[in-house]
Amino acid sequence: MGHFPVSNSNLSASHLGLFLQEKYRLSPDTHCRILRAGVNHTYLAEDGADKFVFRVYSLNWRMEKEILEEIRLLTLLKKKDIPVSYPIADKAGNYIQVLNAPEGDRPGVLFSYAKGEKLHSYPPEIHHRIGVVLGRMHSVTRGLPLDRVVYTPQILLTEPLEQIRKFLSTDTPEWAFLESARDYITDQLTNADTAQLRRGVVHLDIWFDNLNISKDGQPTLFDFDFAGNGWLCLDLAYYILQVHNLEREEGERKLKMDHFLQGYESIVKITDEERRLLPMLGVCLYIFYLGTQCRRFDNWSNSFLSESYLKRYINVLIKKYYDLYQPGGYLNRSNK
Repeated sequence: MGHFPVSNSNLSASHLGLFLQEKYRLSPDTHCRILRAGVNHTYLAEDGADKFVFRVYSLNWRMEKEILEEIRLLTLLKKKDIPVSYPIADKAGNYIQVLNAPEGDRPGVLFSYAKGEKLHSYPPEIHHRIGVVLGRMHSVTRGLPLDRVVYTPQILLTEPLEQIRKFLSTDTPEWAFLESARDYITDQLTNADTAQLRRGVVHLDIWFDNLNISKDGQPTLFDFDFAGNGWLCLDLAYYILQVHNLEREEGERKLKMDHFLQGYESIVKITDEERRLLPMLGVCLYIFYLGTQCRRFDNWSNSFLSESYLKRYINVLIKKYYDLYQPGGYLNRSNK
C-alpha cells in the first residue's frame, strides 16, 4: 500500500521557512522553528530582527469561516489600537494558507510577533495594565457579532462533561462532583439577571501564556483561537481563575486580582451581577478546558491525559476553586 493514513503530523519547520519566503515579503535569510505542538501548531519565523508567528491549525479544528472571523476581529482590534498580535496578508493579499499535510489540508495564518516575553509572574501594576487593555478591548467588542461559537451553559458545561465521561468512570466521587456542580451552576446561570450581563466577543483564554510583556511593562494579547460570543465577564472570570491558580499566597493573590479589576474598571464598570458570577464562570471554564483536553486526546493530550490525571485536576483545581465561592469563601470575601 501507499503511505499509511495519519491523524496528525508535525510539518517540517525548515520547509515552512522556505514556504513563508515564497508567500510573504521575507528575505532568503528567514528561518523557522516550531514553538509548540499543542491544540494547533505554532512556529516562529525570524527574518533578521523581524519576528513572526505562523499558526498551523489542526485538521478539522476550525472551519474557514471561523478563521476569517478571527482575522476580522484582530484586524478591527488593531485598527482600534488595542495591543494584539494581528494577521498579516501574503504578497497576493491572502491571509489563509492551505498546507497539504499527510492527514489532509491544514490552514495556516501568519501573525505579527507580540513584543516582549511571557512572564509567569509579574507585579500588580502589570495586572492593572492588562485590566486596562481588556477593558478597552471589551469597549470595542461589546455588542459585536462574530460568526463563531456562542458560549452558553450547554457549551461550557454540558458538552465538556460528555467528553470527560469517555475517560472518567461515572461511579467515581469526581464524576458525582462534576454532575452536581454542573446542575448547580447551570441553574444559577439560567436564572441570572441577564440585563446586567454585557454581551459581545470574548477572548476566553487570557492568561500569562497568551500575552507578552515588553521591557517597559506593556502587555500584548495573542492567540484568539477560542474567541467567540458570550458574556464579557467570562474573560474576567478566566483571568482571575489564572491569578488564583498561580499565586499561592492569599495577600499577593488578592492584591493582583484587585489591581486587574481596578484597571478594567478604569475603562468600563463591572455590574454587581457580573461580579457575583465570576467564580462560577471560572469553574465553568475549568470544566470547558478539561473537556477540550479530552476532545483532543487523539492528537494532543494523549501524552498526559488519564483517569488519574482527571481525578487530580478535578480535586486539586476544580473542586478546590468551586469551594471558594461558597458562603464565606475567599472569592466572595475578596470580591465585595
